[in-house]
Amino acid sequence: MQFSKVTYALIAAGLGAGIATGYNHLDSNAVGNAIAAPLPALVAPSASATTLANLPDFTSLVDRVGLSVVNISVVHAKGKGRSGPDAEGSDDDENETPYREFFKRFGGGPNGPGMPGGRPQQQQPSQGQGSGFIVSNDGYIVTNAHVVDGASEVTVKLTDRREFTAKVIGADKRTDIALIKIDSTNLPAIEFASKAAVRRGEWVVAIGSPFGFENSVSAGVISGVHRALPNGAMVPFIQTDVAVNPGNSGGPLLNTSGQVVGVNSQIYSRSGGYMGLSFAIPADVAANVTEQLRSTGKVAHGRLGIGVQGMDQTLAQSFGLTDANGALVGNVEKDSPAEKAGFKSGDVVRKIDGVAITNSTDITSRIGNTMPGTTIKVEVWRDRKPVELTAKVGTLDDTKVAKADVEAETTGKLGVAVRALTPEEQKSAGKTGVLVEKAGGAAAKAGVQAGDVIVGVGATRVNSPEELKTQVDKAGKTVALLIDRQGRQIFVPVKIG
Repeated sequence: MQFSKVTYALIAAGLGAGIATGYNHLDSNAVGNAIAAPLPALVAPSASATTLANLPDFTSLVDRVGLSVVNISVVHAKGKGRSGPDAEGSDDDENETPYREFFKRFGGGPNGPGMPGGRPQQQQPSQGQGSGFIVSNDGYIVTNAHVVDGASEVTVKLTDRREFTAKVIGADKRTDIALIKIDSTNLPAIEFASKAAVRRGEWVVAIGSPFGFENSVSAGVISGVHRALPNGAMVPFIQTDVAVNPGNSGGPLLNTSGQVVGVNSQIYSRSGGYMGLSFAIPADVAANVTEQLRSTGKVAHGRLGIGVQGMDQTLAQSFGLTDANGALVGNVEKDSPAEKAGFKSGDVVRKIDGVAITNSTDITSRIGNTMPGTTIKVEVWRDRKPVELTAKVGTLDDTKVAKADVEAETTGKLGVAVRALTPEEQKSAGKTGVLVEKAGGAAAKAGVQAGDVIVGVGATRVNSPEELKTQVDKAGKTVALLIDRQGRQIFVPVKIG
C-alpha cells in the first residue's frame, strides 16, 4: 500500500490515450433498444425507500458553492519536472518512498515509463491538472503546493469557461498549501469553517476535477481525524471515505453548510485511484497558511527543538502512566527553545495550553503551526508527576528539524554486554553512557543493537555498567532505555519481568 499525492500528472502526448481507456462508450443501437424497452411497473414505496429519502440532499449546496471551485492546469518547462513526490523519475531524497514508485506506474499514460512497452521519457514540456477554490472576490485561490510545484505556467478555468493565467503568490511544502491569484473581480468566494473541528461520521462533500472531469461532486463522511501520513508531520490530516482521485488535489472538502473544512490532498491506494481512503488538510491549518502567504508570500513555522516519539502501553507503564496518551521526548536540542524552557529527555508531553496531546502528531502539528514568538504552557509528565513548563516558540528552519514519530519496538528481557565509554570516545562523540558490545535475547528483540550507546534509563542518565544495572534493578516489569544511535536518541522499552 502506498500514499500518493493526487495531482493528475501526465505527459501531454499521453492524455488522449489515457482517458480513452478509462471508460467504455455505449453503442447507439444498445441505447435505442434500452429506450424502446418497456418501463417496469411502479410499486409502492418500501421502508428502505423511506430511509433513503432521509439522506442529505446536496443539490442546493453544490449550486451555491460549486461556482467557487476552479480547475487548474499547469505546464512544466522542458526538462524541468516537479521536485515533489509527484515528480516522475525525480531523484530527490524525498522520492525514495512509496510516492515515487506509485507515480512511476501512474504517470505518462499506458506507454509511459515504468509501463510495459514504455520508452524512456524525453525531456519535453509536461502538463498536470488539479483543483482549487476561490477565497476572495478579487481573485485569490487556494490549492495544493504540489499542484503548482515547479510550474512554468498556471492556468485557471472557472465554471463559466473563462480562463486566466494565474500568479503563484506563495507555496508551503510543509503543509502542502499554495495561494495563487488571477486578475479578476466580483468572483464567488467560499470561506473556511470558523469551527475547525470535525467529527467522525459527519457528512462532507468534495468538489474538484478528478481525471480532468471538471466540477465533479462526491460525498461521504469523516472517517478519522488527526491522521499522521508520511512527509506530513505538520498536518493532522482528516480522513474521509469521499471518492477523491487524481485531479481532486487542492479542491475543497465542505461541510453541510458549504464551508471549507479541509483541502483534499492525498489518497491511500494500491491501484493509483480511489480505494475508500482520502485525506484532507484541516481548515485551520490551511487558513493560517493562506493568511501568511497573502500577507508576506511565505510561511513561518514554529519550533521547540525536541525529538518526540509515540507512546504505547509498555512505555506508558515504564513511566508510571495509566494511559498511553502523549508524546515522549527523546532528545532536546542544545540552545533550543525547549532547552531554555527546561525540557528534559524522558519528559512525556501531555498538554499544550490546556489541550490534551494524544500522540506525537499532535505535537508536531500544534507547534509547527504556531506563530514563532508565541508563549505556550506545556504540561509534561516527569518523575511520575505533572510539571508545567513555559516555552517561547522559536522559528523552524531547514537546518534544525527535530526527528519525530520514531516507532518504539517492544518485548524482551534486558540482556546486553556493555562497557563504559573511554574518555576519548566521550570527547569524540560528545556524550556519556555505556556502549553496547553485544545485544542478545530480548534486548535484541526490542531493537537494541551492538554499537548503540545507552545514555539513560527513563529520565535518569547512566555513565557506567554499574549505574545501568542499578537503574534496571529499580525498574518494574518494563524499562525504557534511552539509546543514542548515530547521533539520534530514541527510547526503547524492554520487558524485564
